[in-house]
Amino acid sequence: MTPLARISLVLLALTTAPGAALAQDNYPNRPIRVITSQGTGGLSDVWMRAVAEGLSPILGGTVVIENRSGAAGTIGARACADAAPDGYTFCMISTEAMVINPVINPVPGFDPMKSLAPVTKAFYLQQVFAVNADTKVKSFAELAALAKAKPKTMNYMSASLNKTAFIEEFNRKHGIDLVRVPFKGGGDAINAMLTNTTQIAVFGIGNLISLIRGGKIVGLAVDGDKRSALAPDIPTFKEAGYTQHLAPTFFGIYAPTGTPRPLIDKFQVAVAKIASDPEFQKKHMNSRALTAVLNTPDEFAKQLEQERIEGLAAIKASGLYPNVK
Repeated sequence: MTPLARISLVLLALTTAPGAALAQDNYPNRPIRVITSQGTGGLSDVWMRAVAEGLSPILGGTVVIENRSGAAGTIGARACADAAPDGYTFCMISTEAMVINPVINPVPGFDPMKSLAPVTKAFYLQQVFAVNADTKVKSFAELAALAKAKPKTMNYMSASLNKTAFIEEFNRKHGIDLVRVPFKGGGDAINAMLTNTTQIAVFGIGNLISLIRGGKIVGLAVDGDKRSALAPDIPTFKEAGYTQHLAPTFFGIYAPTGTPRPLIDKFQVAVAKIASDPEFQKKHMNSRALTAVLNTPDEFAKQLEQERIEGLAAIKASGLYPNVK
């Protein structure tokens, strides 16, 4: 490097570093945007709006929520990644959009694991394997027997790929043909279950708990290591005899890659302070079977790497995507 080049670099550092520091010192001086990959009223949208109410006074600026739903979360993830990495855009994205979609439906030039910086894993969402009560099914064994007696007449919806992989393996194990059908969201799933057009759903227990309590549907198992406080009589998958990895779905908060780490840390600390409050959890989480995590960016980054490994295994196990190696 020539002496002139060295002088130019020094001058550049002297002129840009104070500006960057000043920008962070004055942060925020305009509204902070949080993109949610679900539509208005979706579980992550409702949760993030509740958090945003507390963020504004802590951060000293307005926090606004923007819904960018579609493509199983990829639209929201892409919008977040394309934003300027200046601390004024964050996003809430699901497991599927981060570790599943990029493998089964890759977008050229876009990898959310590279384009988005982890901020915190917000919460786990416990799901329930439920059947319409009209089936008279009370266990997995009874479900297999019914499906075998009535081939190709029973449909299922699944909100996560590892549950889809479980059902497809269940099909192979018992020589049955539970048929996967598409769905648009929680409302779609509930209507299909109520009308018995779809007999089986693996969905957030918070969405289905009123139907379970009302006797309209029956829960056969919940994911995770513990039973749900909303329905303590429903066993876990492990208790029901299925030991494969069936961890709950999670939602995480991210920022565009390149966002200054001090601003990421500031946002993470503020979110954790709000969502770890017992009153907040009682009002906004417990009734929806959400379990707070709220870990650091570094801890979340390590977990994401493991989630991608397990996600790839689930994709292969499902048998739905034979081209994925």
